[in-house]
Amino acid sequence: MSGSRSTLPAASLARVVVFAAFIAVLGLFPGIGGVAGVPIVVQNAGPILAGAILGWKLGTASVALLLGLTAIGLPLLSGGRGGLAPFVGPSAGFVVGWLLSALVTGLIVQRARTRTLPVLLLACLAGLLADYLIGIPVIGLFVGDLGAGLLQSLVFVPGDLIKVVLAAVIAGLVHRALPDLLPPTTSAGSPVR
Repeated sequence: MSGSRSTLPAASLARVVVFAAFIAVLGLFPGIGGVAGVPIVVQNAGPILAGAILGWKLGTASVALLLGLTAIGLPLLSGGRGGLAPFVGPSAGFVVGWLLSALVTGLIVQRARTRTLPVLLLACLAGLLADYLIGIPVIGLFVGDLGAGLLQSLVFVPGDLIKVVLAAVIAGLVHRALPDLLPPTTSAGSPVR
């Protein structure tokens, strides 16, 4: 038993690093269009998927690792962006919102009794809305009006809904293939210790 406990931190660290790398790879797809200097990207599906597959702790940690590496200058965001500029520009709210996105998605997935497609869809959609909760007000600041920021952000919704469905389907396949990836939950939905 103690042998498996000592390998858990290394396995968890490996998952965090691999998922941070996966999110970075999603940044290879260039952003298109968008509003107020915020492009439409594939990369924002990564934090949702991280939470849905790894749970809230490891999913959020993988996003934090990616953002930390980005902040020190690695060009890991879509379009080869890196450094501090992405954290102070119009897309800052969405980029920082990735942390909340992974956290919310992961919490719902981990607390669910089952990891069925409807549950995963709900979790991924909640993660997307968490990102919007931070991203849209920041766009509103840059365009000078929260209502206008909200209206302009509607351009993201169709593509993001497709990404939510894909993330839920992928997470469902992963959980079906690796049912013990996340800790088991009790009937109340909390992790078994």
